[in-house]
Amino acid sequence: MEKLDHTKIGKNAMLLLLLDKEEDEWNRHFNELDWSYCTGKIGSMDSQKIVAAIETAAKRSDLVREDLYREMHALYHATMEALTGVTRGHTQIGEVLRTVGLRFSIVRGTPYESEEEGEWIAVALYGTIGAPIKGLEHETIGLGINHI
Repeated sequence: MEKLDHTKIGKNAMLLLLLDKEEDEWNRHFNELDWSYCTGKIGSMDSQKIVAAIETAAKRSDLVREDLYREMHALYHATMEALTGVTRGHTQIGEVLRTVGLRFSIVRGTPYESEEEGEWIAVALYGTIGAPIKGLEHETIGLGINHI
């Protein structure tokens, strides 16, 4: 795999969703950066379920610690920013008769050369959104980044 820019945590999160690479290639890439990541899928008409699925995946993958407020807080804001992109500024889904089928990635790392800048977390979403009728949806994408 071509070397990706180590200062672009959001770009790495998006490419993780968009490029068809083998998992071992991604593992090598993120190990070289000393970053951690996970991926998952969610389909729902309920934005709360999307947030819960992302939080659960991050906790199970040890990307965040549930007992550290700053980590959960950063993950929440990155998730909400990504979801806002997917829904074009309105995080309502089922309330307005819309459903999503999304893949997500979560990347945690240090995108700045200065150690004092600390760790950051990125949440990327890619998939479809539309009426809850098969074939009446279109592509959508969202990205959220927050410092920990």
